[in-house]
Amino acid sequence: MNSFYRRSLIRTILFLVLLQLAVVYPSFVSAQYDNNCITSFKNEGSFTLFESDQLAPLVIDKNDFPGVNAVAGWFINDLELVSGQTANLVQMGLPQTKQVVLAGSIGKNKWIDQLVAEGKLDVSDISGQLERSLTQVVENPFPGVEKALILAGSDKRGTIYAMLNLSRAMGVSPWYWWADVPVKKHEALYVKAGRFVTESPKVKYRGIFLNDEEPALGGWVREKFGGFNHQFYEKVFELILRQRGNFLWPAMWGKAFFDDDPANGPLADKLGIVMSTSHHEPLGRAQAEWHKYGSGPWDYNKNEKVLKDFWKKGMERNKDYETIVTVGMRGDGDEAMEEGTNISLLERIVIDQRKIIKDVTGKQAEKTPQVWALYKEVQDYYDAGMRVPDDVTLLLCDDNWGDVRKLPNINAPAHKGGYGMYYHVDYVGGPRSYRWINVSQIQRIWEQMNLTYRHGVDRIWVLNVGDLKPMEYPISFFLDMAWDPDAFKPDNLYKHTVDWCTEQFGEVYGADAARIINLYTKYNHRVTPELLDSETFSLDNYNEFERMRNDYRDLTLDALRIYNFIPNEYKDAFDQLVLFPTNASSNLYEMYYAQAKNHQLAENNDPEANYWAEIVKECFDRDSVFTDHYNKQIAGGKWSHQMDQIRIGYKTWAEPRQLIMPRVTRIELPEIPGSEMAFQEADGYVSIEALNYQKAKGNGEIKWKIIPDLGKTASGITTFPQNKYPGEDDSLYLEYKINFESTGTFEVHMLFSPTLNFNANKGLRYAVSLDSGEEQVVNINGMYRGELGKWQADRIIKTNTKHVIQKTGLHSLRFRVLEPGIVLQKILIDTGGLKPSYLGAPESKRIKF
Repeated sequence: MNSFYRRSLIRTILFLVLLQLAVVYPSFVSAQYDNNCITSFKNEGSFTLFESDQLAPLVIDKNDFPGVNAVAGWFINDLELVSGQTANLVQMGLPQTKQVVLAGSIGKNKWIDQLVAEGKLDVSDISGQLERSLTQVVENPFPGVEKALILAGSDKRGTIYAMLNLSRAMGVSPWYWWADVPVKKHEALYVKAGRFVTESPKVKYRGIFLNDEEPALGGWVREKFGGFNHQFYEKVFELILRQRGNFLWPAMWGKAFFDDDPANGPLADKLGIVMSTSHHEPLGRAQAEWHKYGSGPWDYNKNEKVLKDFWKKGMERNKDYETIVTVGMRGDGDEAMEEGTNISLLERIVIDQRKIIKDVTGKQAEKTPQVWALYKEVQDYYDAGMRVPDDVTLLLCDDNWGDVRKLPNINAPAHKGGYGMYYHVDYVGGPRSYRWINVSQIQRIWEQMNLTYRHGVDRIWVLNVGDLKPMEYPISFFLDMAWDPDAFKPDNLYKHTVDWCTEQFGEVYGADAARIINLYTKYNHRVTPELLDSETFSLDNYNEFERMRNDYRDLTLDALRIYNFIPNEYKDAFDQLVLFPTNASSNLYEMYYAQAKNHQLAENNDPEANYWAEIVKECFDRDSVFTDHYNKQIAGGKWSHQMDQIRIGYKTWAEPRQLIMPRVTRIELPEIPGSEMAFQEADGYVSIEALNYQKAKGNGEIKWKIIPDLGKTASGITTFPQNKYPGEDDSLYLEYKINFESTGTFEVHMLFSPTLNFNANKGLRYAVSLDSGEEQVVNINGMYRGELGKWQADRIIKTNTKHVIQKTGLHSLRFRVLEPGIVLQKILIDTGGLKPSYLGAPESKRIKF
């Protein structure tokens, strides 16, 4: 049983055991997404979501939040994916059915409020709380209705999460669309009796930042959606909400969320996504809008009036949305302000911006959530004494590489506006951009974000995710942790990976997929693919580079084996999330290892350098094949352009304009005929592949021919026609030149294909000699006794003769056949150092004589 099957069997057995303990030891997914309320078995008091042809209708109040009505449509679609049936969505009155699903917000849904007023539903532990939700089966809630499944929220997002949590519990992954994770159909699903309350999040605002989005995400969005419009952003909003996020910094490389499509802002507000603009885009105005509508310099000293008017228009546009307003100012294009910028000017800018906020909203500025990002040089201003009003959230930042730069003093007075953290799993900048593939270990994310949380940073967590794909897993981990950082400990981090992979790929393959994700991110976190080159690891010390290459090779082989066995419906998802990043990253290790070998051998003018040069080119070409596969073949081309990001050819921090093959050196070899080449003794042996003879002699009718690839190492060689027997006067032989460095009596081992004594048991004979001396005649298979089993198992007949070498230097070994059917594969000469091995020593080097 190979290791893959053994691991799968062990994990299956463990799963069956752990399944019995699931109520006591719930998984991350169960704990966070109410999976424990769903069952495939009908129990006393349970609610039938669906069975056979029965599917409960979904009832909402048309006067509830518009976003609740919109998400109810997603939930109806989820029910259809799981059951194969279409549920009715009812907004006017109660349907005449015995069971109903009732989703709504406290104070906005008249039926839920009625149940509360009648004492049939207790919402005291969620009412007035932030984003809290309740799932509960209520018996005899209304006349004619036997049971109602209540999905109640303390507010808009609480209700949205109540529906989407149940979707996830039914088996709809948040990545069902974004990573093509299939939804398993069920014959029936039930909700258990009891109250299931989802507590409020520990971090108030939890979201992502689409950044550095060209060429990959940008090319894909323009092809599939026509631009960064509300059709595209609805998919992003849905992904965030399905993972209980609520916050977004939108794409901003030449893009303007509120301006590119006027429907973007209203849609975000309807669905409960809190919008903000990135750290250098004040008062809701994208930098691209300044380039489109602004005039004069981006300089407050020189252009104050124009800038104020520009910012005011942003506030007027967004004043009715749930947003967090960015304040402060950086240089144009995400750059630092000009050198010598004084703190008093920056503080005055914030004061003026807050006046705009007050004037436009008609409320005191502190009533509007605001954020000041201490990004890069802005932190230096803060450290030098710059301050903003106490109600403004201070958004702290990492160093763009996942290393937190600054945290609050735990002994300092509380800051009313709280603190946030802007964290990266993608970055454009020095020492080198990393944008192509996931390089972030969740262990490091947890350690730094736990450090952050323990220092009181719990107002905003935002993750720079680049193109969104292929950062699927770090997005999930970050948002899960943001909901409840206290649930994550050093000893259960890997369990989250296993649970997440099980959610995507099922119980049979989840654990193996998790191991691969855990290891490939570990390998890529050591050195990003963009920084990897031929000098990263040592060829000479500890065999380091070869070990790293082999580690990735082994991991890729495991991924390919799983891909081969995983059901077809999972292949696209597994390819995106596991196989592609592993396989494509491994190819880079192969390429740079080959480049390192090429350079090392070329320095010594070793012709083997040319072999490694060819490997470099093969890997370089293969990288484009990987790109084409992801862009055009996975999911039928759904993700075109998503792998357009260049990762080979970096010379500075910035990406090159095009792929550049790593430099290799080729050794110019003079054309030397085989007849002038001799095998060189080294390390106590000479090893010869039979096809590399120096001379071959036949007669007019019988000739020597190579049978390509026959045998255990290179090829076999024999005489043809195979029914022509040498005459007494024929001398049919192969000759090999050997340069001996030692003298003595040496054993010569001949390795033949295991042809049997088909000639009436006479056997097949050959003669061997050195330097035209006396021949030794050997019958390879005459009257054998018990050897057959070994010949069959080894696929080889091995013979031994002894020969005396009296002086060093050039000698000739002649192999002469006396019958047809003898297929020679290899010759080994033991001069004192030949070691036992199954395949025999690798072929000795040849030199010109």
